[in-house]
Amino acid sequence: MKDEMLRRTKDIALKIIIFCDELPPDKKLFNIQKQLIRSASSVGANYRVVKRAKSTSDFIHKLTIVEEEADETLFWLELLSELYPNQEKITPLYKEMEEILSIVVASIKTAKRNQHQK
Repeated sequence: MKDEMLRRTKDIALKIIIFCDELPPDKKLFNIQKQLIRSASSVGANYRVVKRAKSTSDFIHKLTIVEEEADETLFWLELLSELYPNQEKITPLYKEMEEILSIVVASIKTAKRNQHQK
């Protein structure tokens, strides 16, 4: 699962970068695009760091950062979908990030449960 998540978090970052590059040039979108790319790429970058956690607490902390960045990515995608409601490319990006977020949240819950059982 971890290797699949590494691939998925990297793939969604790449897809979002390409998507943002294809958006029409518009001043009001500049900050949204910048923040969206930053948060989406941060999901992948921070997920890589999770593999190097030194303890269960560190693992949970690092995954929590991934959770926050994934949620922020969803926020920026929501803004774009309201500004460009006909953007059919937003829906699959949103769904994939929602799935990643769900997996991360479930992993955090499992890690916390396992930590308390020790």
